[in-house]
Amino acid sequence: MCNGLEKLTQDALILAEMAGEMEDYLRSDTLFWQMMRGGLPKLTLGGYLMRQDRLLALRHFLSDADQGKVDTAVTQFNQALVEKIVRFEQKAHRELEARIRQWSEYLKDLQWGQSAAANYSAAVETRVMMTAVTDKLSRPPYQLEPRIVDQIALLDGNLRRRWQPGPFIWPEEWEPAYPKAAYWQLYGLIR
Repeated sequence: MCNGLEKLTQDALILAEMAGEMEDYLRSDTLFWQMMRGGLPKLTLGGYLMRQDRLLALRHFLSDADQGKVDTAVTQFNQALVEKIVRFEQKAHRELEARIRQWSEYLKDLQWGQSAAANYSAAVETRVMMTAVTDKLSRPPYQLEPRIVDQIALLDGNLRRRWQPGPFIWPEEWEPAYPKAAYWQLYGLIR
């Protein structure tokens, strides 16, 4: 298992690979895209945006070479989005619907026992991806469907009923990238 700084270095590589395949991904109907390079997570908009947001917020921890990878990836990503506003919105909303189902199932599992609670720090990545995608869709020229916001708020309400505020649950180096007001789900544990 690697620490938070090592994970950032891995994320820079993953982000670069994802950006390199983003054009083809956006043209496809595939939601969870198998990356050409083996051993990497599947490409999704949420996975890309979560990493991009984290890496940009924490770029001072990266080497010059990794900062260059991130800058190149961001440029490639933005170029891939040119003239694909509707395509991006459609794919982003499809992913949000899938992530909402995934998160909802996890929250249901929490009702039946503590085994799901033990995996919370990994499972909450789904919720962070949802925030990354909704944030992107909330900025022009994109439009976030209000029903998505309502569905996420309902799920957050369900989680809050079992929530115990506490310390940041991911690597401490990452905390500046995740302000408590926007990412309260990363500050505490399940009761």
